[in-house]
Amino acid sequence: MAETYLEQPKSNAINTQKSLILVVILGALAYGLLNRDFGKIIMASISDAYIQVTSFVAATLFLFYSIERVFKFDITKKLSNSGNLQVFFAALLGALPGCGGAIIVVTRYVSGTLSFGSVLATLTATMGDAAFLLIAKEPTTGLLIMGLGLVVGSITGYVVDKIHGRDFLRPKSSPNMPTYTNHAIQQSNSVLATKLWIILIIPGIALGILAAFQVDIDLLLQNPLVAELGTNLGFVGGIFCVFLWAAPPFLKGGANNNAKISKHLRDTIADTNFVTAWVIFAFLIFEIWMFSFNIDLEKLFTGFHIYLPMIAVIIGLLPGCGPQVIITSMYIGGIIPLSAQIGNAISNDGDALFPAIALAPKTAIVATLYSTIPAILVAYAWYFIFE
Repeated sequence: MAETYLEQPKSNAINTQKSLILVVILGALAYGLLNRDFGKIIMASISDAYIQVTSFVAATLFLFYSIERVFKFDITKKLSNSGNLQVFFAALLGALPGCGGAIIVVTRYVSGTLSFGSVLATLTATMGDAAFLLIAKEPTTGLLIMGLGLVVGSITGYVVDKIHGRDFLRPKSSPNMPTYTNHAIQQSNSVLATKLWIILIIPGIALGILAAFQVDIDLLLQNPLVAELGTNLGFVGGIFCVFLWAAPPFLKGGANNNAKISKHLRDTIADTNFVTAWVIFAFLIFEIWMFSFNIDLEKLFTGFHIYLPMIAVIIGLLPGCGPQVIITSMYIGGIIPLSAQIGNAISNDGDALFPAIALAPKTAIVATLYSTIPAILVAYAWYFIFE
């Protein structure tokens, strides 16, 4: 009888990742109880991660898994069998608003069927969740940058594959490798936990859409019974996702419950929880850094002029969508020029960088560094030609 992954010893890499993330999250929550101001920041950060990121990741993954199931469509096989168009399709998925498409490409890369150029193409093309903000405020500019991302991402991916070959930096498979599939297998089979997850994610998706269009959800849901209802819902949802991701197997339900929960729903929940844990971790690291050193990004940009595109590109190297949303907000507010926005959009990898770091750290680092090259070239080309 074949041994299942759940019967194998847990990977030390997986345990180390979980321990690090849980230490940061639990430590931040503990200090938040002692410092009210910091506590509000932490609660808002976890809520933002759930509403602005988790909701879109869950919706995107569920859509893709459902399409695969209903139409017998395997996106991994389609990408791997698309020949010379693989890089273009990867860039196309990355160019879609949000991080879901890019996350799908990145997590499929470790299976060994996609090229490094495809990963670089999707990371270069993606603007992450900042795309929703830009489309809501300046739809023409948003579409322009999405188009630029698609073109630049495709060209970059093809060039890199031509130079390095399709197998460049491909991680070697091993039984203990923390692949995305292994994370998905460590999923919740609890019917109760699944129902609670769905109860939280449905309003989370609705609030995510509203937040993407800059609606103040706490003001919208204002009532005399619960203050900041939207923030509280997002906080509970985020913590619940982390719990399901980190909980030991005996709390996740027995394997005999598998038949009661559809596979594509279980995969969606497991994959979303995995990404959520990393996103919350990154959000908290960013907020702890900003809180501790009292950094004002707007002042950082004042008076630099020609260096603004370069600064925006460097900020794009930071994992996650939080810093990138700030850059987009500053562009919309007239603080930085379009060239800086373009450089940041091409340089940043959104939340897709989190699973990339977790699954193939060397690939993630090299890919995000490579993406700065076209980001600088395109940003300064725009700066000198149009500004």
